[in-house]
Amino acid sequence: MSMMPTPLISIARASAKAAATRNGAALASLRAYSARPTSTQEGTDRRKVTTQTIRKLYADGKPITVMTAYDYPTSVACERAGVDMVLVGDSLAMVALGHDDTSQITMDEMIHHSRAVARGARSPFLVTDLPFGTYQSDTTAAVNNAVRMIKEGRAEAVKLEAGRRGAPKVDAIAIGAGIPVVGHIGLTPQTAVALGGFRVQGKSVRNAQALVDDALALQDAGCLAIVLEAMPSLVAETITKLLRIPTIGIGAGPSTSGQVLVLSDMVGIFDRFTPKFCRNFADLGPRMVSAIAEYKDAVRSGAFPEEGIHTYVMPAAAEDSWRAYVQRQFSIELGTTKVSSSSSSAAAAAAAAAMPKAAADPDTAKSSS
Repeated sequence: MSMMPTPLISIARASAKAAATRNGAALASLRAYSARPTSTQEGTDRRKVTTQTIRKLYADGKPITVMTAYDYPTSVACERAGVDMVLVGDSLAMVALGHDDTSQITMDEMIHHSRAVARGARSPFLVTDLPFGTYQSDTTAAVNNAVRMIKEGRAEAVKLEAGRRGAPKVDAIAIGAGIPVVGHIGLTPQTAVALGGFRVQGKSVRNAQALVDDALALQDAGCLAIVLEAMPSLVAETITKLLRIPTIGIGAGPSTSGQVLVLSDMVGIFDRFTPKFCRNFADLGPRMVSAIAEYKDAVRSGAFPEEGIHTYVMPAAAEDSWRAYVQRQFSIELGTTKVSSSSSSAAAAAAAAAMPKAAADPDTAKSSS
């Protein structure tokens, strides 16, 4: 986000104060800026979470809640649930796109998903992963791709799986380009092959000290926060107590400054495997399969769609004229409806009266295309 000159900041603040005075207390709780303008869309009744919000939660000792999202529906769910941060993680390569690992997703795909999430998650602070191969080669590429993710992906921060060796790139992005960076150490899925697979890290004293060194280097490089993944609770607690920035745990125990889970794991949609550290808060996968199977059976049996409930009708006079025209023009005998046009029209009128104005027309159908 670009910085405004001081006079413009004063003007903007004065304008916001005047608007709050005119329109009441509701507007006073809103915050708008270039990446998140005020609108009537989802989430505008909630104060925007910013880097300052994250730092205050950390300073006050309040656990920071983070959830992954990969598209508009999942981001709206996160918005409505009131989480502090939404992470567009490259885990979507596996849980949403069906890849075997996270390294196969591209920058363009991450931007595509990040933009979709930004449309639904209006209030949470939005962090998006830079995918494998977009920041490892050189600092210039790292900065350029971080800028792309902010400009095109509508993210507010980028996440890098990097330790001490990645600290110069973090510095270039966070300090040089002014883009908030979230670090990620421990189990780093992008380089899981080099770690011997999806294995817990920091189980020996030597490896635990290496994680501490990584965390301190990322803090010094300017990270806003650091994700600690799949490490002993004692190691995560040590890192959390040593740092002056928040830690976000995933399989790192309860002592971190916040927690994050992969949405598809915690609601039971992704069933290829479930990490030990994941708690299932719902089991939606079987329910989805059951609903789809029920739909299939209803279509096969003719129970769906049901005339008069899931259908639209013509006015009685128009229906009679149309039947006569079709019979005369094409020699086709149309079937009879299960309910009369008049009763259907009355039901439609009653339903329309209860609908919002935009949806009142019974002949207006929502296209699936």
